[in-house]
Amino acid sequence: MNDTRRAVLDALADGPEPGPAIADALDVSRAAVWKHVEALRDAGFEVDSGDDGYVLASVPEYGGPAVEFGLDASFDVEYHDAVASTNDRARELATEGAADVVVLADRQTGGRGRRDREWSSPSGGIWASLVLRPDLPPARVPLLTLAAAVAVTDAAREAGVDAAIKWPNDVVVPDETSERGGRKLAGVLTEMEGEASRVSWVVVGMGVNANVDPADLEGEATSVRAEAGDVSRRVFVQRVLERFDDLRADPDGVLDAWRERAATLGQRVRVDLGDETVEGEAVDVTEHGALVVATDDGERVVHSGDCQHLRPAE
Repeated sequence: MNDTRRAVLDALADGPEPGPAIADALDVSRAAVWKHVEALRDAGFEVDSGDDGYVLASVPEYGGPAVEFGLDASFDVEYHDAVASTNDRARELATEGAADVVVLADRQTGGRGRRDREWSSPSGGIWASLVLRPDLPPARVPLLTLAAAVAVTDAAREAGVDAAIKWPNDVVVPDETSERGGRKLAGVLTEMEGEASRVSWVVVGMGVNANVDPADLEGEATSVRAEAGDVSRRVFVQRVLERFDDLRADPDGVLDAWRERAATLGQRVRVDLGDETVEGEAVDVTEHGALVVATDDGERVVHSGDCQHLRPAE
């Protein structure tokens, strides 16, 4: 949404406001105001017009302009009813020079998670990828992944879900009977391009099972709908973006925020590294996103792998 249309929308929200008054305040023609009002109506905003002028009657349930309206964070939103992968589209925008853009979709047809695993992305979920150009050295980029997990967890808790973070990049509802340490609610996938000392761009992808029926989920996955009922996806996305925006402005505070929400720390875990397995108590996470595991042979720092929370009997 361009700045003029956003300003028109703000005026409508404070209305009723006559078209000529809006035109004078924004230094545009009355015809331009009318065109912006019609464009907002086409985007799903209900705008009433009467003797006193225009007034915003309702906001669409979802979509790019809907998320941007009232968003207290500096992101533009590119919305798709369906897209193969929001991360793929975000990468395209990143290579074109975009920054602080959110690619948002109602559904993905080719979503993926870590290690290119397929990620079910039906309608009703929140599938979003952020295009970022952070002023961080490459070694600190993992903080953005941690920040995204914190942001999703906080939004889920606000929606009434008992969410926590499972290392390395999952948001779960903790469950001691689960083989994975909890029922998966969301995942985060980060991609980066840059050089040894400079980051060109970062794409942080987030997939949240929001208003998704449990029958449409695989394995031990869960959804906001299953845990607490339907949520306003518009508000949920806004809360995620606003929380993430706060966290990226304070990278030194990200680790403590992650630790406070972690389901993995303090748990006995088994991490499959492919060629070996590390087992012990998860005691910390580093600013590089690595898990510190206290084993019988001393502490191990694990940078990636499949993490399983072990039950006490194990």
